[in-house]
Amino acid sequence: MKTIAILNQKGGSGKTTLTINLTYALQQDGYKVLIVDSDPQGSARDWNNETEGAIIPVIGLDRASLATDIKAVTNGYDFVIIDGAPQLSTHMAAAVKSADIILIPVKPSSLDLWASSDLVEIIKQRQEIGANLQAAFVVSQAIKNTNLADEVVKVLAEYELPAFNSQIINRVAYASSISDGKTVFHTGDKNAQKEINNIKQELLQWV
Repeated sequence: MKTIAILNQKGGSGKTTLTINLTYALQQDGYKVLIVDSDPQGSARDWNNETEGAIIPVIGLDRASLATDIKAVTNGYDFVIIDGAPQLSTHMAAAVKSADIILIPVKPSSLDLWASSDLVEIIKQRQEIGANLQAAFVVSQAIKNTNLADEVVKVLAEYELPAFNSQIINRVAYASSISDGKTVFHTGDKNAQKEINNIKQELLQWV
């Protein structure tokens, strides 16, 4: 079993959207998956309630004891995806401690880049004490036909963490499908589906 935490201390980064769509893509490949919503705001749980849990299993563990409590509920799964809290807190620290892999969705803006620095520091501290922890950025909500996303990747290199080649473009299908309790795979947007599948493939290369 691999535990993947999707974290960013800045709200609005597309964290929950990536969590839901990536988990569904893995499920479509036949993996047994679970979303753990560790965000007290409960966005993933709200999404799940729209279909009464018909698409992906979601449980809430929004407490500082996540690293211990998660062991009791994740047996038998291939992938557990943690949707993290959007601020530095004991909840985020617990998610980092629980994870084998951390994905950091980041919008192509200076504010979002700067906001990632403290999280990167926490990750590096875990790595320095010997934790077997991998981490990478995923550019999220990029604007099509601009160079911003490419420029962001260059800036992210200064953090000494890799960035996925695959990026998420700012598309209506992401927001509309989440509002309906669905995923982009339940829409006709093939480009959005391809973006998520490309991210999935990069992730599986790590695993």
